[in-house]
Amino acid sequence: MYRDFRAADRWTKKQVHCLYQALIVAISTRHADAVDIKFLVDGHPVSVALPLPAWDEYKRRSGLVITDPLAIDIAGHYLKNALETGEGVGREMYSLTTEETLRHLDAVAAEAAALTPADEQEASAVSS
Repeated sequence: MYRDFRAADRWTKKQVHCLYQALIVAISTRHADAVDIKFLVDGHPVSVALPLPAWDEYKRRSGLVITDPLAIDIAGHYLKNALETGEGVGREMYSLTTEETLRHLDAVAAEAAALTPADEQEASAVSS
């Protein structure tokens, strides 16, 4: 859902193209207890840091795990929201709390549940 998407920048009203680029365990790169999801926003690198404790909390609450594709969707959902609300324009890194991560996970799950088979077919055609 959020590997390749467009968002309207709050201040410029310009459509920006966001493209997932990488998932990086931040312990190895910046000694942080997080997973960095890197996107290109109109060609500029932007990372969304999801805290590793969110994985444990989600598992505790639901018995389920946050997969890599779900983490990408959580970060993409957050990034789209941040761009469209004007939060931190021009930032290269956004860091979420555990609660923020889980709120965006819930929003992604609600969006996925609302998809019709036609929506899913269209989304897979766009991403191929």
